[in-house]
Amino acid sequence: MTTPDAPAGVGAPRLPVEVRRSARRKRTVSADIRDGVIRVSIPGHFSAGQERHWVERMVERMTARYLETPAITDDEPVPELLQRAERLARRYLGGRGVPATIGWVTNQRSRWASATPAYRSIRLSHRLQGMPDWVVDYVILHEMAHLVEPSHNAVFWGLLTSYPRTESAKAFLEGAAFAAHRNLTGSLDEL
Repeated sequence: MTTPDAPAGVGAPRLPVEVRRSARRKRTVSADIRDGVIRVSIPGHFSAGQERHWVERMVERMTARYLETPAITDDEPVPELLQRAERLARRYLGGRGVPATIGWVTNQRSRWASATPAYRSIRLSHRLQGMPDWVVDYVILHEMAHLVEPSHNAVFWGLLTSYPRTESAKAFLEGAAFAAHRNLTGSLDEL
């Protein structure tokens, strides 16, 4: 079943919804966005009322997670970041995942960056500024991969295998997060 005007959050685009019933699915409900369609998978035995309830709930969840209106600042000229993203996409993603907008934001305290596939936008935390280029490149690639594949599944991680410093960048960011959460400062020279 596909509905043309799925409920959406304020300012979010309305995406069609496809409901998939499965006889093998007993209790779980899941949702994802593929090719501009929110797909909701439910057990085949659900009543029409249960279907309406779960579709509404999952569309709301997907809208909140992936379709919120982005807030991008003008701290750095967008063309420079956009050119960087285009170069990275050509080199590592076969030209896919290029954002329509990319910019620095100061309102992300618990994540390094975020992407909104429906708007093809990427927001980078200002906390990345000053980190090594190869780390920032990884974060940009990570978010561009989300523009191709919203979930952290095998397809998503497969998109990042061509970037040679993925594991090093992830380790660097984990270390930076660890230090930040413990208010650690200093350098290796001080050890």
